[in-house]
Amino acid sequence: MVLKTFGWSFAVTALGLVAAVLIDGWTAFGIVLILSILEISLSFDNAVVNAGILKKMSPFWQKIFLTVGVLIAVFGMRLVFPILIVAISASLGPIEAVDLALNDADRYQELVTDAHPAIAAFGGMFLLMIFLDFIFEDRDIKWLGWIERPLAKLGKVDMLSVCIALIVLLVSALYFAPEAHLHAGHADKAETVLLSGVGGLITYLIVGGLSGFFENRLEEEEEREHEAEEEAKRAGKQPTMVVLAGKAAFFMFLYLEVLDASFSFDGVIGAFAITNDIILMALGLGIGAMYVRSLTVYLVRQGTLDDYVYLEHGAHYAIGALAAILLITIRFEINEVITGLVGVVLIAWSFWSSVRRNRALAAAEGKGESSDDKAEVSSGV
Repeated sequence: MVLKTFGWSFAVTALGLVAAVLIDGWTAFGIVLILSILEISLSFDNAVVNAGILKKMSPFWQKIFLTVGVLIAVFGMRLVFPILIVAISASLGPIEAVDLALNDADRYQELVTDAHPAIAAFGGMFLLMIFLDFIFEDRDIKWLGWIERPLAKLGKVDMLSVCIALIVLLVSALYFAPEAHLHAGHADKAETVLLSGVGGLITYLIVGGLSGFFENRLEEEEEREHEAEEEAKRAGKQPTMVVLAGKAAFFMFLYLEVLDASFSFDGVIGAFAITNDIILMALGLGIGAMYVRSLTVYLVRQGTLDDYVYLEHGAHYAIGALAAILLITIRFEINEVITGLVGVVLIAWSFWSSVRRNRALAAAEGKGESSDDKAEVSSGV
């Protein structure tokens, strides 16, 4: 089971590490290995959230997610995106940005350093919106009930998450970005943070709109499929669902790719603190991305999310912590080890809470407690 699910990840790891040694010896080997571990630790929440979507897809589309989808994740977000950051921040063309990344590491590093406030504000706002939309939604199962119950009530206020995000952005711009001139454009950091943060917010709203579109199309396809199945049963015929299921799975795949891309910002941004070599960055993050995708499939096939219901909560709290860390790094440096450990600790905590919940439910069933008692147990802390 493990070899079948992680086989491609093992193969990509071997090829990536060999390529790193050939490029720049054992130093490059170490950098790529560290980047791989960083990507896995920062993106474990990604795997948990994606698994909630992927479990609705057939094994065929799970394979598509691991093959075609990984090309988008690795080459799109892990290779093109870092170059795009430098191109935009330095007002360069794509070819010039690639040439700079490959042939002038010092200048490239300078541009990346100057661009960090913009990168952190953009990524921080994007991740913050994901977190806020999650905690303001009323859910049947609550992990930290004393926090989530009142927040779910507040979530009934329209556009509350957007308003809070804008307030956080304003505070970040005024406090974390004191006036200082950037090399590109000589605009002060406060203005840069504001513009980039608004850009991150707009991007999230666009992605959310696309995701909503895909979800609606999927629901429509599932409803049509159900109606066709019922009609076939009434007519005494064998229902045919191949075409409709294929369309539904296709829209689910697109929806999953949009979500997956949105979670890639933290890993890419964190990688800049380790190396500015675009090739090594792509190798390391690519290896990590393969393991994250394999882990997503593994969680689905093992039914882990159904058994450990608080994992999704822990993943989103980790996203909220990463958003806060990114905004703080606009002014202050935070070690990447801390960034990675925050996510691991929160997910481990949610896993242990899920184990305790399962034990409590099993004990309640053994004692023959009422359904109201069981519901209280499942509502979280």
